[in-house]
Amino acid sequence: VTYFHQEPPHKVTITQKRPETQLEENFNLRPTRLRPSATTKETSRRTKSTDGFSKGSLAQYKNENQTLLLQVEALQAQMEEQTRLAKEQVEALLEDRKIKTEEAQAQRQRDQERIAALNDKLQRTQNLLHESTRDFLQLKFDTRAREESWMVEKDRLLRELDSCHSRLRKAGSSGAERGRTRQPSSSRAALLPRPQPKLGQPPRDELKALQEDLKQAHHLVEMYREQCIAMETELSQIREEGDAGREIFKDRSDKMAKRLQLMTQRYEALEKRRAMEVEGFKADLKILRQKLKDVEKQLLKVTLNVGPNQDLAILHEVRQTSSRTKRVQSELMALKAKIFGLENELRFS
Repeated sequence: VTYFHQEPPHKVTITQKRPETQLEENFNLRPTRLRPSATTKETSRRTKSTDGFSKGSLAQYKNENQTLLLQVEALQAQMEEQTRLAKEQVEALLEDRKIKTEEAQAQRQRDQERIAALNDKLQRTQNLLHESTRDFLQLKFDTRAREESWMVEKDRLLRELDSCHSRLRKAGSSGAERGRTRQPSSSRAALLPRPQPKLGQPPRDELKALQEDLKQAHHLVEMYREQCIAMETELSQIREEGDAGREIFKDRSDKMAKRLQLMTQRYEALEKRRAMEVEGFKADLKILRQKLKDVEKQLLKVTLNVGPNQDLAILHEVRQTSSRTKRVQSELMALKAKIFGLENELRFS
């Protein structure tokens, strides 16, 4: 069986040649016009064979067209499914991107608020340190001024004490000399009356007053000494507290600086991660769009390839499939024969 393709391209003419009839005509000595019955039989046989083959080929073409249409529908359904999946994937990626962007913005807002709070706390701590340093310096100046006033008061009291001692010594020496000069002789003393005690009264009162002043001076000195010791103790405590506050402030400042640096690094890492995720989403979208374009191109090729201009290719495919079916049928017959032979052997054995 041979096939010839003629115009128009969507029409096919099939001719059939039988070598046996040609040999009979060649070996027959009579002309063909003297045998009308043989020619009519041969032509009728040819028309019947061509009609049968054309009907079979048309049915096969219809089946092939049906299968191709089913394939096209399957490809269209597959393309729609892939398009839908791609759209869903793109929507999911966009939703994830939106969620991550919102999370990054929220995290950035929280970090900014935390940084602002830490900056406010640092500012307040600096202000407190400044005020405490100012108070400490003011207290130090006041303490020095008090110490100077105490020293002046101490010197004044010491001078007064020295003057009291000198006056006391002078009063004692003058009283002794006055008693020696006024002592009478023994005979005259026995006759004369004793001196009145009024003459010795003023030195005793002055002595008592000086003793009272001395006691008060000692009392004031002790009191001022105790106050000076208490103020020195308070000053040392204030110095220790100032040093401790300075150390605590330094430690807190270092910790705040480290935390601020850590927050800055985390914020930069989040920004970098967000940029990388955006680039990844863009790359995924680009790949999905390219895949969608490839699927559309393949579908377009399939839809363009199936048409009336592809009859010759379909005929070649039909011819190949027919030869394959014949070969498979022959192989099946051989297998059946072998199976029957084996069954007979098993039966008779």
